[in-house]
Amino acid sequence: MARDQIDMTPLNSRDELVAWLEAGIKPASEFRIGTEHEKTPFTLEGHCPVPYEGARGIGALLEGMQLLLGWDPIMEGPNIIGLHDVTGGGAISLEPGGQFELSGAPVETVHQTHAELMAHLAQVREVATPLGIGFLGLGLTPSWSREQIPVMPKGRYKIMTGYMPKVGRYGLDMMYRTCTVQTNLDFCSEADMVKKLRVSLALQPVATALFANSPFTEGKPNGFLSFRSEVWRDTDNNRSGMLPWAFEDGMGFERWVDYALDVPMYFVKRGDQYIDVSGSSFRAFFDGKNDKMPGERPTLSDWANHLSTIFPEVRLKRYLEMRGADGVPWGRLPALPAFWVGLLYDDASLDAAWELVKGWEAWERQALRDDVPRLGFKARIRNRFLYEIAKDCMVLAHAGLRRRARLDAFGIDESRHLAALDRIIESGRTPAEEMLDKYNGAWHGSVDPAYDEYAF
Repeated sequence: MARDQIDMTPLNSRDELVAWLEAGIKPASEFRIGTEHEKTPFTLEGHCPVPYEGARGIGALLEGMQLLLGWDPIMEGPNIIGLHDVTGGGAISLEPGGQFELSGAPVETVHQTHAELMAHLAQVREVATPLGIGFLGLGLTPSWSREQIPVMPKGRYKIMTGYMPKVGRYGLDMMYRTCTVQTNLDFCSEADMVKKLRVSLALQPVATALFANSPFTEGKPNGFLSFRSEVWRDTDNNRSGMLPWAFEDGMGFERWVDYALDVPMYFVKRGDQYIDVSGSSFRAFFDGKNDKMPGERPTLSDWANHLSTIFPEVRLKRYLEMRGADGVPWGRLPALPAFWVGLLYDDASLDAAWELVKGWEAWERQALRDDVPRLGFKARIRNRFLYEIAKDCMVLAHAGLRRRARLDAFGIDESRHLAALDRIIESGRTPAEEMLDKYNGAWHGSVDPAYDEYAF
């Protein structure tokens, strides 16, 4: 999760909320790629969760990273909870169960994403290995119970932990046990935003299948290929899902604002203090009717923070966030930005992708999204297997990246970063199915080898 925004300008009108989103519009020449990925820390000895406290804890890891990188620490009270690179724009933050997240700087090419990732992993290893900490590239912790997982010292997580069980079965699993990789992409107009949002919402299940990587819970197969994706189906349906209204006439920034105004809030931050307002809407806050803060009006910071607590399959902020993929081992991470950049940053591929999905009805998109966690490529829509649609998307992504023609030092375009997904398409099976084969074969019914084979 991004750092909390700090802009205490009071808000007076709905137009300001719309304007905040509109400010994300930029010319195509300034489009950037942001990639965020989470990884689960574990003790190299015993493969246990890593606590925050102590000489070999997550706090010590962050302090070591700060010394190595010279980035600014992000503090909450006496605790270091993240790092921020003032010059480049990247950040390191902690998810509720200690999942270690790199929010990459906005870069121009997937090659730069790859280089940033390699540098980050080398730095993390340098600090983590002497502390006896490794990192796992799966969408869900494969062996630990929720009770075993330590809680990071962040006020917002305390509020969310209390609220989650009221609104869904899996909210705490989402917070404490899942990892994702996300790609954040730009738009050049309101119409461009709407088109990219619709295409990426409809095709998010393709990314879920290509990156499906969470078939184990507490040491056993859980019956899913992406249990992380299943978790989102029953976390909090007021703030997640496939946004059927985004495909209706009149969709635009204003429609998103109206949606977000009615999503229940978690917290309001004043100074270092998190105020629990869970369950009340931003609209009531906007009207000065928040029970916990009567008469008080929200600020721009409150709006930005609230938008970061909405979790649909694709999220609009001042850019679009692709949220459908499981966390994966490092070699597969650059494939996610490559996939979406190839589809969305090339006009011909974007048009072709829209042709592919524009006839689908809301209930069909929903059924596909509901089936994909369990069935992967075998999910169907309109008598087509998702596997065939994934193949079509890969052709479009390759073509889009070739036309973009952003070359690396060796004169190779960004389509090389799709190689990991090409192999998955060639095999016809999701990564999770491959892992289940290992579990039933070479791993002899144990998930423990994952801590070697899927470590960063």
